[in-house]
Formats: sequence, structure tokens, C-alpha cells
Amino acid sequence: MAVFQLDIQPATRIAGVAALYHLKNSAASGRRHNILRVGSSARNITGPGNGLAVKKNAENNNEKPDTCTADELHYVTVSGSEWRLALWRYLPSPKAKPRNHPLLLLSGLGTNAIGFDLSPESSFARSMSNQGFDTWTLEVRGAGLSALVGDHGEGEVAEIVSKSKKSPSKLSETLVRLSERFLGYFDEGRNSVMACQIRDLSQKLVNIIEGQRSVAPHIFGFPDNFSTALEKLLKQLDLIEKYDWDFDHHLEDDLPAVIGYIRTECRPKDGRLLAIGHSMGGILLYALLSRCCFEGMDPGLASVITLGSSLDYTSSKSSLKLLLPVADPAKAVNVPVIPLGALLSAAHTFASRPPYVLSWLNPQISAPGMMHPELLEKLVLNNFCTVPAKLLLQLTTAFEDGGLRDRSGSFLYKDHLGKTNVPVLAIAGDQDLICPPEAVYETVKVIPKHLVTYRVFGEPSGPHYAHYDLVGGRLAVNQVYPSIINFLNQHDII
Repeated sequence: MAVFQLDIQPATRIAGVAALYHLKNSAASGRRHNILRVGSSARNITGPGNGLAVKKNAENNNEKPDTCTADELHYVTVSGSEWRLALWRYLPSPKAKPRNHPLLLLSGLGTNAIGFDLSPESSFARSMSNQGFDTWTLEVRGAGLSALVGDHGEGEVAEIVSKSKKSPSKLSETLVRLSERFLGYFDEGRNSVMACQIRDLSQKLVNIIEGQRSVAPHIFGFPDNFSTALEKLLKQLDLIEKYDWDFDHHLEDDLPAVIGYIRTECRPKDGRLLAIGHSMGGILLYALLSRCCFEGMDPGLASVITLGSSLDYTSSKSSLKLLLPVADPAKAVNVPVIPLGALLSAAHTFASRPPYVLSWLNPQISAPGMMHPELLEKLVLNNFCTVPAKLLLQLTTAFEDGGLRDRSGSFLYKDHLGKTNVPVLAIAGDQDLICPPEAVYETVKVIPKHLVTYRVFGEPSGPHYAHYDLVGGRLAVNQVYPSIINFLNQHDII
């Protein structure tokens, strides 16, 4: 068993390094501006003609893909870009009382809408629509079913891949293809020392995996998942030159376009939305409030709820610090993307099955016993996407003095949040390793006290809440959701 651990870990590291070198020449420069278009000006970004709704029984055979479990799938074009953003819409239950405002859900870094709707029994989005809220989940550029004009969304590609069955012999073929793809981009050539190491370790990894089948067959449905993850990575390599955006693109372009589109579709009387953000989704909402305060603009939000989010992680022991050693070499070799989804899918195999080489991974997502193993696996294998290095690099500024900065480095988002007039509910999990309670509070304390409510879920003797448990933990529906719904009720007034 010790041999298995010693061989897998170097192979995993080499694969990561190979990915960085393979991608190093693919970065593309992009045009940017610093104008934030929100509030009433958002109406100019996306009018009724800028969106496309794809419903279950829509005309012209435009049915939404099986991946989308919402009632409707809408697409919103982003002005000045090639992206169409996917919006999953959950229609309000006819049995619930009418609401005054639609509800926007924003997910975390490198994630899609699946995390808000894992199953009928574990669906944050459906729970909100059952309370009468017209609920919309955004997939930002590069996530899920959002797509470049004329392309399929990543989620659709992932669905096609997940339906294909891989035999164990396919694993060797996939690894060979992947390593050959990497080697084609080495400056040193295909006979360099690094190239030989990659070939040798890739083959050694295959030999170990396939050799273990005879020793421990009960753990080996996993070549299917591992091979599928590598196939996803291969498919992403053709798109990497398009993955050229940062946090400010989401803030300045994606979010205003979607707010404008939802406002046009739902037409709330006061023109406002309710908004909930998990992880980076909450960071986006904090940044929106801050920038609007600085610009003297109306964010168009009736209230904000954040789940495991902060603008400043300097006071905490957040495991996001693991991003720092990833970001530095990515910057050094000019790598455009980090294939988060493919890497986590592959790593999950080693985290959830003997010999548990990466057993530290699961607690980053969910506390022990808080998610059904099948739902946790579905989350890890289907919820994560490829992340641009530019986005990752900007988010690492949240570990610098003063917290998260804009791309220029001169604007600190936390500095202006204290001027907001929007009510905020900030929720933390007691065992959230990614955004610990002290990190959440670091942002909470700058918001006016009469506008902010701070809650930490979890008890010393259990149950405990990790990063995703606030959204999809088995006890969240009875412990977390009521606090969220009560806060929404308080501010769903005109």
C-alpha cells in the first residue's frame, strides 16, 4: 500500500506541472474598462431582445438539456463579449403567496448551477421557489451551460462525456493522449528530461491503477471516473485561449447584464431584486455594493444574503491559502486556466476510496456525515468548472492587507462597503475551512450594524457545517433555510 501512495503523489504533481507548461503559450490579451453598469443603467445592457429562453416545451424543438433541472433555461448575451450566460429559472409555486421581488442565486468559484439543485430532496433553488420566489441561478461565463456564441456549454460537454462508459484499458489510452498533448508544448522538446518523466510516471500510474484491480477490486469502479475526468480536461484544452477574464469581468459585465435581464422579465414594481451568493457569489455581491457606494449608484438590490463569503481573509486560516502556491507558478509561466473541475474529479477518486490518499479534500466541501455520499460525489464530479488564472490571481488579493482589490490594485472593495444602505445577512459555517467564521466577520464588521445580521451555524457537539453544507447539507433545510427565508420575508416589501 505504501508503494501506491509514493507513486500516486509524484504523478499527480507532475501532471499538474505538465498542465501549467502545456498551457503557457495560450494566454490572450483582453480589452477592459472600469465602468460599472448597474441600477437603472443596467436596462441599457440587456433589453428584451438580448435574452433567449429555452423551455421544456418551447417551440422550434429548443428543449433545454437534461443537465438543467430548472423549469426554464434562459440565455443572456453580455455586451462587448462573445459569451451567453445561462440562467436557470425556477418558477414560484402556485401554492405559495405572491412575492414582490425575484431572487438571484450566485454560486462559488468555478462552479455551476448544479450545486443549488443537487436532487429533489436537496435543492436550495427549489426550496426558494416553493416559498413563492421567482428564483434565478446564474452560471457566469465559463461555467456550466454558459457558452461562447455558437458553442455548447461546458455542462453539455460534461454530460456527453459522463454518459460514455470507459473500460479499464481506455485509461491507459487517455493518459497517453493527455501526456502527448502536454509534451507537444514543451520548449525543451519531446526528448527532454521533464518529458521523459511525464511519460514514465503516466505509465507507472496506469500500471498501479490497473494492477490494483486484482488486489482490491472493490475500489475499482474508479478508472471510469478518472478516465472521464481526463477526457474532460482534453476537451477543455481547445477552449483555453477564450478563458481570459478576471473577477472584475464578472462584476462589471456579467452581473449587471443578468440583473437587467431579470428585471425586464419579472418587472418588480420597485425595480429591485433579492440576491443570495455562496462563496465567490457572495464576494461578488459585497463588491457590487461597495462599487455602487463609491460611484453613488443604486445596486438595484432589496437585500443581500451571503453564505461563506468575505472580502478579507487575512485574519483567518482559510484553506484558500492553498491557492497561493498555485497562483504564483501559473503567473510565472503565463498559464491561462486552472482545470479545477477535471482536477477535483480525478482527486475525488483518491479522497473517497482506500487508501484515501487525498482524504483531506472532502472536509473542504462538507463536514463528516452532513451529505449523503452519492450527493457529495455528484457535487464533486459535476459542479466544478475550469477557472481562468486571471480570476484566481485577483482573488488571491483577498489575503493581502485591506482585502480584495480590483484588477488595477488601487481599489479596495472593503473600504466602501460601510456606506451601503442594503440589508445584509452574512452566514458562516463553524467548520468551514475555506471561509472560516473569522473571515466572514472580517467583512461583517465594516457594514453598518443596523443593516447587518451575522449567523454562525454549527454546535460544539455537532452538527457541524463546512463550506457547502450551508447550501446542500442534510440539515440545512431545517436549520439554515428558515433563517434565510425569514430574512427574505422581512425585505420582500415595497
